[in-house]
Formats: sequence, C-alpha cells, structure tokens
Amino acid sequence: MKIYRFVLTCIFLAMCLLQPIRAAATGSEAMVLTINGAITPAMQEYLARGIQAAEQNEAEVVILQLNTPGGGLDPMQKMAQNIRASSVPVVVYVSPRGAWAASAGTVITLAGHAAAMAPETAIGAASPVGSQGEDLPTTEQTKVKEAMKALVRSYTERRGTEATALAEATIESAKAVSASEALQIGLVDFIATDLNDLLTQLDGTTVQMANGPRTLHTAGAVPQTLEMSLIENLLQLLVDPNFVFILLSIGVQAILIELSSPGGWVAGFVGMVCLALAAYGLGILPVNWFGLAFLIIAFVLFIVDIKAVTHGGLTAAGIGSFIVGALVLFNSPGTPQFQRVSLPLVILVAIITGISFAIIVGFALRAQKKPIITGQEGMRGQTGIACTDINPSGQVQAAAELWTAELAEGQGKIRKGEKVEVVKMEGLKLKVRKIQP
Repeated sequence: MKIYRFVLTCIFLAMCLLQPIRAAATGSEAMVLTINGAITPAMQEYLARGIQAAEQNEAEVVILQLNTPGGGLDPMQKMAQNIRASSVPVVVYVSPRGAWAASAGTVITLAGHAAAMAPETAIGAASPVGSQGEDLPTTEQTKVKEAMKALVRSYTERRGTEATALAEATIESAKAVSASEALQIGLVDFIATDLNDLLTQLDGTTVQMANGPRTLHTAGAVPQTLEMSLIENLLQLLVDPNFVFILLSIGVQAILIELSSPGGWVAGFVGMVCLALAAYGLGILPVNWFGLAFLIIAFVLFIVDIKAVTHGGLTAAGIGSFIVGALVLFNSPGTPQFQRVSLPLVILVAIITGISFAIIVGFALRAQKKPIITGQEGMRGQTGIACTDINPSGQVQAAAELWTAELAEGQGKIRKGEKVEVVKMEGLKLKVRKIQP
C-alpha cells in the first residue's frame, strides 16, 4: 500500500512539473489587436503600443484584425513603417465576414509579413484623395499615386507579378477584389474562417523579416487580446464627425451663455473644453471651413432674435443657417461617407438649439412684463398695516419693514391697525391711502 501511494505521488509531482514545460513548448503567445474603423493617429498609437508589448512579451506573432474604410495617408504610412520594423511577425487579418480593407487599409494589409482575409471580405479601392475628400490636382495626384505604387510594389514583389499588378490597380483605378480573388492572384496568403483557423494555417509558414526568414509556430499559440486604452478610445471618438459636431454645438452655446451672463465660470469652462476637443477632431477630419461661417451666422441670428421687437423669424432663419453650416462643414462633395455627419442628427440638434433660444426669448419677454419689485417703483402697490395713527404722518409696516408714511392727496385720517396701500414713494417716505374694507 505504501509503495502504491509513493508511485501515485511521484506521478502527480511529475505531471505538475512537466505541465509548465509542455505549456512553454506549445503555448506561445499570439498578440491580437483589433482595428475597426477609420485609420487615425489613435489607431497608429494603438498599433505601435501593441507591437511594443508583443516584443516585450516575446510573442510568436501579432495578429492585426482589420476592418476599415480607410483614413489619412500620414497615419497609414507610420503604421506600415511600424509593421515592417517589428521584430515580431505581424499578420494582418481582414475580418470578420463583411469587413473590408479599403483605401489606407489596403496598404496596411500588404505591409504585413503575412496577410489573410475572412470569407466574404474585400480589399482595394486605394486611390488617394485630398484632405477635404476631393480629387487631387493632376500633378499632385500623380506624385502621390506613384509613391504609393512604389510602396506596394516593395511589399508585393515576393508575391508575383499578378499580385503586384493588382496592388497597383487598387491605387491607379480604385480596383477592389473579394477574398477569394485576392487569394487566387496571391495578394494574400490565407482565407481563414476565424482566429483559431488562422493560427492553425500559419503554423509552419515562413515569413520574411528584416533579419531574414522566420518560421512561425502557432499551432499551440494562446491568443492574448490587447484592448485600446482609454486615451486611445477618446482620441478615436474625437474623430467621429457626429461627436465632433455635438461638441462644437455645445461649446458655442456654452460660450454664448457665459458671455450673456458673465460672472460665472462653469458655462465658460465647459464651452472651452468642448471647443478644444472639437478643434482636435476638426484638425484631422476632412472638413470645409466655409461651413463655420454659416454656423456663426446661425448663432448671431439666435442672439439677435432675443433682442428683436418681433420674435420667431430670426430663430427659424438661424435653424436653417445652422443646418446648412453643419452640412457644408462635414458633408461637402467628395468627403468619404464614413467621415460625414448624420443628417438626422444635424436637424435634431438644430431644432433643439432653436427651441433653447426660443425658451430664452420667452423668459426674457415674461421678465419685461413683470412689475418692478425693487426700488421706488417696486414699493408702489404694496400693502401694509398702520402702526400709528396717520394724520397727516405716522408709521406703517410694509414689505416687512417699518416706514415713515404720509397721507396721500385727498385721504382722511388713517387709524392704527388699518390696512393701507402705498401710492408712491418720495425719498424715504411713503404716500399711502386707506384700503376700504
């Protein structure tokens, strides 16, 4: 019995000791990053941080799951440079089903040490456009296209002439292809249904790194997902045209509130913060700055309507100018669809803004019609009690204070305790009359 227990104990200890060795041999790490949206500086920082983390953890591979309609040329170039300079192989995986790697996403996919696509995905349409979404002038367009074609040629030269020709066509004529077409020509290396399928297919694949070829061992790799940080998420949110538009609207209204009621600080602080955050997004998004003129005119009309003799017409004109300004600012011809502001959102915010100023106008009109309740005019019509006989002078209690009072013209003697009404105020004396019971 003792020998039996000893053998079981040895087997158990052996399993505990060998398990880490087995995990180390077959459980290498695959760092997984996910980019779902436009290519922006925030995405560039996210990729750089992910590659750095993979290098520190000595990961076997970095999987960049990509679904993007495109983005800026500058962050695209820096992301491609980060991928090519990585000491850990980077595999770009266009996923999930229905995803696409359009425009800048095409170049990023080709920059990967290996490329894969999920079924029912697409890649291509990488013709460059200007910062406002417009077609570039002929000379500048030629320069940018030639530079991009030279870049993708360097990425696809190992894939054959057909793949290189297709890569150039995505830039020259905005050609796009499906996953199966891209695989057939050799533009990508795999079609994988999911992440596990991709890791299985990558196992044993040799990729060309800066220091020479490397064979991947991903059969037992453990996926480690790296999420975007709070700051990266915030920066990505700040390039959403809908969010930028809301920030811009709130910021301008808060500043106007501060200017109309100086002395506070909350509205001014909120306005400055919103405008500063909106300015970041406006500096990255393809906007037409002429739209700001219409937005300024809209708020001027709202303010003028508050002080005008008649009300309503200027507010309606302001709402129209507000809508036109927002659409010109964000939705000028040539702006990519994913960087346009939502028309229903613009109309809703314009109506809310107009209603807000209409409410302000209503309060202002009611305030003008209210009787004055301070100073000499405010005492007129107040009621009180005679504290002494008034004949012709005495004292009354009115507005919670004791006043010297005199009889109003034509009034007879007022006895102590009788109710009186203030006719007018002269200096610090009240002219009063008796209130008949």
